[in-house]
Amino acid sequence: VQLVESGGGLVQPGGSLRLSCAASGFTFSSSYMSWVRQAPGKGLEWVSTISRASTITYYADSVKGRFSISRDNAKNTVYLQMNSLKSEDTALYYCAVGAEHSYIAPAGQGTQVTVSS
Repeated sequence: VQLVESGGGLVQPGGSLRLSCAASGFTFSSSYMSWVRQAPGKGLEWVSTISRASTITYYADSVKGRFSISRDNAKNTVYLQMNSLKSEDTALYYCAVGAEHSYIAPAGQGTQVTVSS
């Protein structure tokens, strides 16, 4: 399993970013995919999950209404559109194989999102 995240950066509060995760080494289209994050000094926090055919999506309360998860099975890629960013969204973001309570702990490098003025 290889997951390569990209798209992070420094953004002002209220701004937007779109994260991407390119997947390989497993049957992507057969897998639920999630985004998780780790803020400085804290543990992993689940953010969002999308089902195999994109028919089901769900979000942590902290990001509901601001973040949107999507996927392209033809490209083996999952995305996270993040709008109305807040300072508390600052974290290292990872994609993971699996759903909210069953994802495999990410082992990629993640992509850093820093929200600051």
